[in-house]
Amino acid sequence: MILFFIVGLLVHVVFFASIFDIYFTSPLVHGMAPQVTQLPPPARRLVLIVADGLRANALYEFEDNGSPRAPFLRNIIMHEGSWGISHTHVPTESRPGHVALIAGFYEDVSAVAKGWKENPVEFDSLLNESRYTWSWGSPDIVSMFAKGATGNHVFTYSYDANNEDFGAQDVTKLDTWVFDNIKEFFHAARNNQSLFSKLNEEKIVFFLHLLGIDTNGHAHRPTSREYKDNIKIVDEGVKGIVSLLKEFYGNDEKTAFIFTSDHGMTDWGSHGAGHHSETFTPFVAWGAGIKYPQKVPAQQFNDALLKEWKLEYWKRQDINQADTAPLMASLIGVPFPLNSVGILPVDYLNNTDVFKAESMFTNAKQILEQFKVKMTQKKEVTLPFLFTPFKLLSDSKQFDILRRARSYIKQRQYDEAVLLCKELIHLALEGLSYYHTYDRFFLGTSVLLGFVGWASYVSLLIIKSHSSLIRGVSKEVKKPSHLLPCGFVAIGILMAFFLLIQACPWTYYVYCLLPLPIWYAVLREYQVIQDLVTSLLTFPRRRLVGCLLACVLGIEVLVLSFFYRHMLTAGLAMMAGWPLTTELWTRAKRLSLSWTFFCLLLAVFPLMPVVGRKPDLFLVMVAGMLVLLLSLFVVTALKERKDSFVNEKLLLHLLQMLSIVLSMCVVYSTHNSLLRKQGLPLINQIVSWTVLASSLVLPLLSPRSLSGRLFSIFVSSMSAYLLLSTGYEALFPLVLSCLMFIWIHVEQGTLQQSGVSWKQKVTSGQFSYSADIAQFRQLCLDDIRRALFLVFFLVTAFFGTGNIASINSFDLASVYCFLTVFNPFVMGALMMWKILIPFVLVMCAFEAVQLTTQLSSKSLFLMVLVISDIMALHFFFLVKDYGSWLDIGTSISHYVIVMSMTIVLVFLNGLTQLLMTKKLRVCGKPKRYVV
Repeated sequence: MILFFIVGLLVHVVFFASIFDIYFTSPLVHGMAPQVTQLPPPARRLVLIVADGLRANALYEFEDNGSPRAPFLRNIIMHEGSWGISHTHVPTESRPGHVALIAGFYEDVSAVAKGWKENPVEFDSLLNESRYTWSWGSPDIVSMFAKGATGNHVFTYSYDANNEDFGAQDVTKLDTWVFDNIKEFFHAARNNQSLFSKLNEEKIVFFLHLLGIDTNGHAHRPTSREYKDNIKIVDEGVKGIVSLLKEFYGNDEKTAFIFTSDHGMTDWGSHGAGHHSETFTPFVAWGAGIKYPQKVPAQQFNDALLKEWKLEYWKRQDINQADTAPLMASLIGVPFPLNSVGILPVDYLNNTDVFKAESMFTNAKQILEQFKVKMTQKKEVTLPFLFTPFKLLSDSKQFDILRRARSYIKQRQYDEAVLLCKELIHLALEGLSYYHTYDRFFLGTSVLLGFVGWASYVSLLIIKSHSSLIRGVSKEVKKPSHLLPCGFVAIGILMAFFLLIQACPWTYYVYCLLPLPIWYAVLREYQVIQDLVTSLLTFPRRRLVGCLLACVLGIEVLVLSFFYRHMLTAGLAMMAGWPLTTELWTRAKRLSLSWTFFCLLLAVFPLMPVVGRKPDLFLVMVAGMLVLLLSLFVVTALKERKDSFVNEKLLLHLLQMLSIVLSMCVVYSTHNSLLRKQGLPLINQIVSWTVLASSLVLPLLSPRSLSGRLFSIFVSSMSAYLLLSTGYEALFPLVLSCLMFIWIHVEQGTLQQSGVSWKQKVTSGQFSYSADIAQFRQLCLDDIRRALFLVFFLVTAFFGTGNIASINSFDLASVYCFLTVFNPFVMGALMMWKILIPFVLVMCAFEAVQLTTQLSSKSLFLMVLVISDIMALHFFFLVKDYGSWLDIGTSISHYVIVMSMTIVLVFLNGLTQLLMTKKLRVCGKPKRYVV
C-alpha cells in the first residue's frame, strides 16, 4: 500500500507539474540585437511612479463630498497630460506587474516558486538600458531590477522589510519615507559634484515604488478610509516631487512623468487573479514628449466608468501594461527592452510624425528579432521533416513589410507606416505564441494518455482486488506473453531516441515515457478486462445504466460546483433526501432526520458571500461558545465515571477547552488592537503559535476509541481554526463535524449485517494500524456512493468556507493573529492549513466510515482517486489560454485545485492514519484502554 501511495503521488505530481510546462513556460529568448530609434528623444529624464495595489476607480473617482480624491493628478489629466486605464495580466502580483511595466513582458508563473521576489530567468529592462537609474521603495521590488542590471548604474534605496507590517499604526510612512528620501537626495546632490553631474546626464530614470496603498488595502480593504486617505497622501507627495524636479532642473521641460500601478485589488483586500478590480489600474502621463489633454464630444467604451469619474469629455487612451516599457524607452531614447512584447502607444506621444513612425518601426524590428530567435531555436531542435513554420510570417513577408514600411517613411506617409508596423508586430506576436506553444498538443496528448491509463489501472485494481464482480467468471489463468513487455520497451527506446535527437528538456521524457509503464500495467490485466466485459454483459441493463447515470450526474455536479457554488447547495439538498430512498428511514427515523437537518444546514454555507465579506467577530465568538458548550457536555458525561483512565481523558478535554478559550481571547484582543492601530501584541502572537502547535499534539494524547479520538481531533482543530477565522466560516467546521459524526452512524446503519448491532459497533470501534484483513469485505455498488459522498464533502469543505476557485481566494486578515509583517510563505502556509482543517475532519470521518463498514482503507481510497482524476481530466480539457484574463486564470485555478486535492488526499490519508491511530504516552508504562 505504501509503495502504491508513493507511485500514485509521483504520478499525480507529474500530472500537476505538466500544466506549467504546457501553459506556463518562460516566454523569454536571448540573443537579440538591441533596437533604438535614431532620432533625438523628447525627454532627458523619466520619472516612473508606481503606486502598488492602486485600483483605477479608487484614483479617478470623487469623494462623497464631491471633491476629487487626487486633485493634483486630476489637474494633470485635465490640463497637462494624457490618461487611461492600464490593463494588467494575471497573476496580478507585485513582481509580475513591475516586470511588465519596466521590462515589457508578462512573466511566467515560475517566479512564484521564489515568492515573486527573485529572478528565475534573467531579462533585460528599461532600467538596465538607462544610463543611470535611482530607485526608492520596497526592498522586494527595487532590488530585483538592480540584480539583473549590467554594470554599476542602477542605485537602490529601500527601507527595512519589517516595516511592511499590516498591523502597524500608520503604514503611509512607507510612502512618505520615499518622498522624504528623494528630497534629501536632491538636497545632497547640490553639494556633491559627482552626483550632480550624473543627475544632469540624459537617459536617466527615477523609479518610485509606493507600497503604502497596497499595505492599507490588505489591512483595511480598498473601501476603507485608510486606503482612500493614503491615495491623498500619494497625490500630495507626487505634487511635491514634481515641484522639486522643476526647481532642481530649472524648469527645463525635459522631464517625462508616468504614474501607474502594478495591479489593483479586490473588495476584500487581495489580488492575484483576473477580476476587473485587479486588472484595471490607472495610467497618467505628462511632461516632455507626452500629448496634452484632448477634449472629445463622446467616447465609446464598454464600461460606464467615464461618467462615474466625470471624465467623459477627456480622451481616454487605454493600454496594456507591457506597452509602458516601449513608451518610456522612446521618451528618453534608450533601446527597447530586448524581451519586451509591448506595443508603443503612439497616441500618447507629443512629437513629430516622423518620430512616431520611426519609433514604431523600431518597436516592430525589436519584436521581430524575438520571433526570429524563437523560430531558429525551435527549428534547431526539431527534425526537418517534422518542422512546421509559422506560415503567416515567412522570411519573404518579413522582408516585404519592412521594405514597404521604410518606403512609406521616406515618402512621408507616416500613418501608413505606423499601421504597417503594427500589422508586423501583431504577426510577430502571433508567431511568438505559435512557437511558444509549438509542443502543446504533443505534451497534452502524452499527459492525456497518462491520465486515462492511470484511471484505468486503478479501476482494474479495484475490480480485481476489492470486488466480487469477476469472481467465478474465468476459471483458467493464462500467462502473459513476452511480446507485450518487449513491445513496450521498444516503444520506450524509440520515444527516448526521438526526444534525444530533438534536444528536448528532461521533463518531456517524463511526460512521454510515463504513460508506457502505466499502460503496460493496464494491458497486463487483460484477463481481468476480459472477465469484466463478460460480467457486465450478464448484469441487468437497467441497473447498470442507472448506476452509470447516477455516477455521471454526481461527478458533473461536482465539476459544476467549481463554476457555481450554489450547485453544492443543490447537491446537499439531494443528499438530505437520500435516506427516504433507503430502509434507514423506517429503521432509524431520528438518525435520518438528523442527517437531513445537518445536510440542509451545511447547504446554507455555499450560499453565503465569498471571501469578499466583512469581518464579523461576533460569529467567531459564537462558534467558540458552541464548541465550549459541546465540550462541557462531554466533560459532564465523563465526570460520572470514576476510574483513573477517565480522569486522564477529563484532563485532556479541559486542556482543549482552555485552548478554545485562549483562541477566542486572542481573536478578540488582536481584532481590537488592530482597530486601534496598535499592531499585533507579542503575547497574542506567542499564544497563537502555541495553540496551533498544541492542536497537532493534543489529539495524539486521547484514547483510540472511535468517538473519543474524533471528538479530540475536532476540538483541537477548532482551536486553531478560530484563530484563522474572520467571520461565518468559523461555524463551518462545527456544522461539518456534526454531519460527519452522523455520516459514520448512517453508513453503519445502511450496512446489512445479520446479528450485529450497528449502534454497538460504532461505540466500540478502536483505531489501530494492525487491522484484521479477514474482517474486510468486498466492495459493492453502495460503496461507489460512499466514495462520491466523500469527494462531495471534500469539495464542500473548500467552497463552503467562502473560498472561490481563484488565486485571490485568500484573505490575509485570516493570519493576523500569527503575524502582520508581510511574509508570503508563512502566510501562505497558514492559509493553506486553514483550508486543510475541514479536509482533515472529513478524512478522519472517512477513516471511521471504513472501520465501521469493514472496508479496507485502500479500496474506498482508490475509488476516490478515480473520481478525482476524472474531475481533473474535465478541467484539463477546460484550461484556456484565450479569452479574458479572468477566464484564463479561473480555468487554470480549477485544474490546479483539483490536482492539488488529489495529491493532498495522499498526504491527508497518511496524516489521518497518524491522528486516528497514534497514541502518545505521557508516562513510560503502557495504558489499559477501557471503553
